[in-house]
Amino acid sequence: MQKIYSSAHAALEGVLFDGMTIAAGGFGLCGIPERLIDAIVASGIKDITVASNNAGIDNEGLGKLLRTRQIKKMISSYVGENKEFERQFLAGELQIEFTPQGTLAERMRAGGAGIAGFYTRTGVGTQVAEGKEVKVFDGDEYILERGIRADLSVIKGWKADESGNLMFRKTARNFNLPAATCGKVCVAEVEEIVPVGSLDPDCIHLPSIYVNRLILGAPYDKKIEFRTVREREVA
Repeated sequence: MQKIYSSAHAALEGVLFDGMTIAAGGFGLCGIPERLIDAIVASGIKDITVASNNAGIDNEGLGKLLRTRQIKKMISSYVGENKEFERQFLAGELQIEFTPQGTLAERMRAGGAGIAGFYTRTGVGTQVAEGKEVKVFDGDEYILERGIRADLSVIKGWKADESGNLMFRKTARNFNLPAATCGKVCVAEVEEIVPVGSLDPDCIHLPSIYVNRLILGAPYDKKIEFRTVREREVA
């Protein structure tokens, strides 16, 4: 099956619709599927639920979808570094389902593995536990967390072969791997596409079975949230 598409727009054709749930890889601006996010912005779909560690920063990454008011709900663990995210949340314009980072990763992994839910001690006694089933195991309380099953996964990889076997580079792996597995359709953008057989099988992080569509997103600009440098000493 041909998996390689000519553009992000082409790769997302037929899979976007209002009210859908999208699982997005990335952490801050590291490893974000920016070409696919831009295509989602351009599509104009609305009332989206997005499961992602955070929402980028103002006007970058998922922050672009917040700016255009296309996101109805975020399932996230972090809302810092994004003033528009904060503003919409405090104004009651954006629904937030706060989820601790480890729990969010496991919810995505569980959804991809066909696990409907799991119990965890993380969040017991906090706002995270409100409205959730509580069960006692060996004298300790655990809360039930549901696996995430998204309509679409959008992820960013480093290298892929033409069949969709994919590698991530260092910390850019972050939420990309669990996000990829929990979507009914997974669309990946990568920096380089190589012939089948070029990648060491022991170095493949995401098997091609999880990747439905693939685009070459390069070249990329390396975006940094905060550039901090040491002040130059006076000679």
